[in-house]
Amino acid sequence: MAARLKRVWPLVVASLIAVALVPALASGVDPSSAASPRPPRWALHGSYSPSIDPANFVAAVDNRYFPLKPGTAFHYKGVKGTTPQTDDMVVTHQTKRILGVTCTVVRDTVSQHGRPLERTFDWYAQDKRGNVWYMGEDSLELQHGRFLRASDSWQAGVNGAKPGIIMRGNPRPGEVYRQEYAPPDALDQARVLEASGSVKVPVGAFKRTLTTVEYSPVEPQLERKIYVAGIGEIEEQVTQGGHERFQLVSVTHQRLR
Repeated sequence: MAARLKRVWPLVVASLIAVALVPALASGVDPSSAASPRPPRWALHGSYSPSIDPANFVAAVDNRYFPLKPGTAFHYKGVKGTTPQTDDMVVTHQTKRILGVTCTVVRDTVSQHGRPLERTFDWYAQDKRGNVWYMGEDSLELQHGRFLRASDSWQAGVNGAKPGIIMRGNPRPGEVYRQEYAPPDALDQARVLEASGSVKVPVGAFKRTLTTVEYSPVEPQLERKIYVAGIGEIEEQVTQGGHERFQLVSVTHQRLR
């Protein structure tokens, strides 16, 4: 689910948020989640030039907080605005070669009322230190009954796009890192908040979790994500700049061709 949220131009989003605040205030709903946040103090600026050496990468993505075993499917349920949605993230057996690195292909499908709205193919690879790199995405949106490529699709090494790290091999509180770098549409970055804490979601209750917060200057949102070792992401919630929350409902395993 790392790249499920779509990027939109800040001015457009800010206008929509301003309009949405009126009924929110009138209904007594806490508007803090809809208010556009200021850039956090930890936000990264300036140049970014990661070094990618294919010899430093391994075949499998087995990071404890972001394991991607082919055939595994993660099923999430939640709400975007006031509309219920589902999100199914499937680790395929497919691979894609990017910058000389063999990447695992993950298919992510967002559905509403049983019908798919968005489908994204994300590409991940892990280095020898356990860092999981995000090498790009092929993002598709349903338009007039057909899936068409979205503007926020990108691939490392193409048109100046550079890979980022979606999960550290040994995440430590306070660490800040870029998750993707493909101006002007893909500039996500994250900060590790804590490596302990408890949470309960439909798939179960967990006493020790990893919490991160994500931010992008492209979209005025702060998004909190919670991970569990051996499983992966179990919850994500937009805490500022919108109302959106998804939780892990189940994990299944399937044979994929």
